[in-house]
Amino acid sequence: MKAVRTITELRAQIEDLKSSLNKTTVGLVPTMGYLHQGHASLIRAAKEKSDIVVVSIFVNPIQFGPGEDFETYPRDEERDLAAAEGAGADLVFLPSVETMYPKAAKTRIAVSDVTSGLCGASRPGHFDGVTTVVSKLFHIVQPNYAFFGMKDAQQVAVIEQMVFDLNFNVEIVPCPIIREEDGLALSSRNVYLNPEERSQALVLSQSLRKTQAALEKREIRTAGEARDLLVSSIRQSSLAVIDYVEVVAFPELSLLEDEAGVLENGEPVLMALAVKFGKTRLIDNCLLYPKGE
Repeated sequence: MKAVRTITELRAQIEDLKSSLNKTTVGLVPTMGYLHQGHASLIRAAKEKSDIVVVSIFVNPIQFGPGEDFETYPRDEERDLAAAEGAGADLVFLPSVETMYPKAAKTRIAVSDVTSGLCGASRPGHFDGVTTVVSKLFHIVQPNYAFFGMKDAQQVAVIEQMVFDLNFNVEIVPCPIIREEDGLALSSRNVYLNPEERSQALVLSQSLRKTQAALEKREIRTAGEARDLLVSSIRQSSLAVIDYVEVVAFPELSLLEDEAGVLENGEPVLMALAVKFGKTRLIDNCLLYPKGE
């Protein structure tokens, strides 16, 4: 595995691997670093599908809003390089902010509709920053495949919409959420949680499982009932402060007609939530499919 820091060197290394090893397909795993087993699962998925695996590690300033944790976001380059190599990466791209944004950018990529709710509503401008940096990485790396975790299901929907609308020649590969044994979704931000917050954060996955089971047993049927059950379950945690809890169609992320049964509407349904424990904002979700799919 090689670590590179400039765009020119990265492109040269990709071409060298293609020519010297007669490899053709490139898989990209975009990350903000502080890698955990969720990232490792993406790298392993890329290794199975691609000849060359590129992992980018870049804490992207333009997707953070005022007062968010850009400066304090966890960083550990040595740990990240070891994790990437252990999972099978061929190249790790570690650009500086100056490399990615050498001048004040006058161009942003903005996707509408699918960015209007969920995290897009509570973090204005966040997805403009995400789509802009991801589009830059796609142009730099020219991957055949790009791998994203479904823990941020809205991000997957947004990236897929951008790729479709702008005819990027890359296949987006969504990968399953990876969880701790007790159910907590893996996140780089989990390191912020103190022991009590960490314990109470389990209410997120527990509430999603409880609501999924109630829908499958037809104890509840509608999006409104599902949302109410999620909210009441989460509020059993004294530390939980709800940012949003929504039940929407996927990947459109549109609101569902409350009269229709969630599992009878003929399309996948996303139960998504964002909740703060102390200063730490966590997201989680559950994707449900119509009966028989």
